Amino acid sequence: MIRTVNPGVARGGIAPPPSKSYTHRALVAGHLSGRLSRVLRPLDSDDTHATARGLAALGSQVRCSAGRWQIRPAPVVGSRQRTIDCRESGTTLRFLTAVAALSDRPIRLVGRGRLPARPMDKLYEALRTLGAQVRTERAGRALPCTIRGPIGPGRIEVRADETSQHLSALLMALPRVEGRSEIRLRGRSVSRTYIDATCAVLRAHGVRIHRRAHDYRIDGGQAYRATAFTVPGDASSAAYFWAAGALTGGRVSVRGIDRRWPQADLLLLDIVRRMGAAVRYGRSATEVTGPLHRGVTVDLTDAPDLYPLVGVLAALIPGQKSRLRGAAHVRFKESDRYAGTARLVRALGGRVRASGGELTIEGTGAPRPLVLEHLDDHRLVMSAAVGALAADAPSRIGDARAVRKSFPGFWTSLSLLVRERETAS
Repeated sequence: MIRTVNPGVARGGIAPPPSKSYTHRALVAGHLSGRLSRVLRPLDSDDTHATARGLAALGSQVRCSAGRWQIRPAPVVGSRQRTIDCRESGTTLRFLTAVAALSDRPIRLVGRGRLPARPMDKLYEALRTLGAQVRTERAGRALPCTIRGPIGPGRIEVRADETSQHLSALLMALPRVEGRSEIRLRGRSVSRTYIDATCAVLRAHGVRIHRRAHDYRIDGGQAYRATAFTVPGDASSAAYFWAAGALTGGRVSVRGIDRRWPQADLLLLDIVRRMGAAVRYGRSATEVTGPLHRGVTVDLTDAPDLYPLVGVLAALIPGQKSRLRGAAHVRFKESDRYAGTARLVRALGGRVRASGGELTIEGTGAPRPLVLEHLDDHRLVMSAAVGALAADAPSRIGDARAVRKSFPGFWTSLSLLVRERETAS
């Protein structure tokens, strides 16, 4: 499905959807509580449904109704192998792999798209160290994979420079193991705010993690508290609207972001401010006013999902150079977002040089309309849509349905904010 995006200026106020990251974590915590739990205002998306269905395979009854999902864990009877289809959700894969390792029955995990090729070796190695049997079916592919536990306590090392989700998965599973475990991190940590989010959800469910600079101690035998967890508004989704306002010289106010909950993509506000936008923090909303006129150098190691969006913004600041550093792990997302970002920059008319894992981008003052009809990564699609607002003619972007992975209402929300400009015929 191709989407036509007309040039326009973004103005107005909007509330973002609920956070995908927090919905995943709340669902898993509810399952691990062993008792009736509720997730209020969850994100209803392809990825979060993948986690809900995966928990059902692990024994939870998950009832999804508007604004309220209910998790009722139940004992799994029999020894028959269960299968979890993670679809294309990396979070589902990482989290439910660790949760599956708590069980003494075989659990088979499958997925599609690029998911079978995403990095899992280090998580599998950690689970084997803790006593799990892990068997993959294809050499060099993470999936299909069969896990059989139960894991026990232990001391393990986890690489922190590929993804934060391996560590998050272990931090959620190990409190249910009898005995104390210790995790030592190796390498420079990436996406650290996502670990903060995991620990925040654990605290909300009565679970404590002891954290030092490069070590985590997890006391076993902890009971997750069953609760009604309200998912905060999503800064990752809000980032596209703040960016649209900044890029087009408009003014966009986003309400409903509770800054008490850690969210990596709030970094976008600092980035657009450095690019020249005005950022105003109110009690209930945060407003961004464009335009942008300065290049920046920014390290996106802790906010990798912003990579394509920041690349698009940099491509459209006339005559200014920007550098995107860090976040080497963006190559291993739903697509290679390092290469994908460079492609978006060139398609818009900007110049880009890739060197040493960095992108150096020179912005254009004459942005071109996009003709990108085969994009299938949700973050590239949404970033392209923001960039298309600054073009001098309508753009064609697809697969427009890709946004269902994280933000099903994206196109409707964008249309509510954008006042289209007339273009030359």
